[in-house]
Amino acid sequence: MSDDIKAVILAAGKGTRMKSETTPKVLHKIMGKTLLGYVLDNVKNITSNQYVIVGHMAEDVEKFVDENYAKARTVIQSPQLGTGHAVSMVCPELDEYDGLVLILCGDTPLIKEKTLKDFVKFHKAQKSDLTVMSTIFENPSNYGRIVREKDDSLKCIVEEKDATAEQKQIKEVNAGIYCFDWKKFRASFGELKSNNSQGEYYLTDIIAWGKSRKLKVNAYVLENSDEIYGINSRQHLAMATKMMNLRNLERYMENGVTIVDPANTWISEDTQIGQDTIIYPATYIEGKNKIGKNCQIGPCAHLRGDVEIADNIKIGNFVEVKKSKINSNTNVGHLSYIGDSELGERVNIGAGTITANYNAITGKKSKTQIKDDVKIGSNTVLVAPVKVNEGANVGAGSVITKEVPAWALAITRSPLKVLADWVGKKKKS
Repeated sequence: MSDDIKAVILAAGKGTRMKSETTPKVLHKIMGKTLLGYVLDNVKNITSNQYVIVGHMAEDVEKFVDENYAKARTVIQSPQLGTGHAVSMVCPELDEYDGLVLILCGDTPLIKEKTLKDFVKFHKAQKSDLTVMSTIFENPSNYGRIVREKDDSLKCIVEEKDATAEQKQIKEVNAGIYCFDWKKFRASFGELKSNNSQGEYYLTDIIAWGKSRKLKVNAYVLENSDEIYGINSRQHLAMATKMMNLRNLERYMENGVTIVDPANTWISEDTQIGQDTIIYPATYIEGKNKIGKNCQIGPCAHLRGDVEIADNIKIGNFVEVKKSKINSNTNVGHLSYIGDSELGERVNIGAGTITANYNAITGKKSKTQIKDDVKIGSNTVLVAPVKVNEGANVGAGSVITKEVPAWALAITRSPLKVLADWVGKKKKS
């Protein structure tokens, strides 16, 4: 057997309880990133290829995978006849494959890459042919119970509806993640039976198939059961978002970031933050971003993704930043919008400044460039594409539509007109 590992991700289900007509379950998002994206990102460094089993709204899932993951491909399951049937869809793709296969669900975004690495490491150390991930629940209702042999290997998984009173007392449950020697188990997918109340082919049945052929089957206990939290409803989505956010904030604080109010701060998993940066309350940071050291963000700031912020940056309250790069020692004043922009060093953006990056007629977004030492006055609109060169100043209330030369003053302001005693006359009349 080779050392290669491939992943099969189950993402064909409709997710009826999500009650969504426009979005398949696995493409719902947590802080700007899809559920399926989390799973793919956590297996891509472990596996050489990823096969995503699609069914419901398959075209949407296929488009997402094709546009974002070069080593992943989709495989259609139609009709959807259970988890065992889903995995069997990759049999033609892996006909001559001789390595390990990792099976995961596309709706479990909290699983960590390190956990999966430890899982595979355990599988190899035990010289297992099949390893099932399990976890401990104090209230294991509705989960399949892990039944072990006397030697602690896995005997079987018993679904709750089939469990005896004694088996229902078992707190170790099936976490739904598998690792197995593909060559030894490939034939099982042609021999699974659907003689159950659902008329489906269950992946759990490969355990009995392997045991009947004297293959070595084990269970690996996941310590943090939160990682296999599956999402089947909007309530689950909200709970998973809270769980992930708390995990993220704890990691940032452990690494020297001040989170003033963790209960009212949201930061994505794919954001990097340097030491001694302070994140003020009601700040929402989604997508993939990089924030440097000794910055101040918020309160009430919104970073929408693809944002790169250097050291010693201040992003004021009620500031929104999207797809922009901001260099060191720059301040962005409150109530401003910075989108599709590049800001130099020692720039000061006055309050209420807008980079008008979107042309509503053409649908095109253009770039704003602001070079080092530029000062932008409050309530300015920079109509992209536009460039403000080094050291230039822009007067408050200006609308900038053309390139501003270095060290110049740009101002578009109507002359002030004062009508003496206008108010008094109005009151008298």
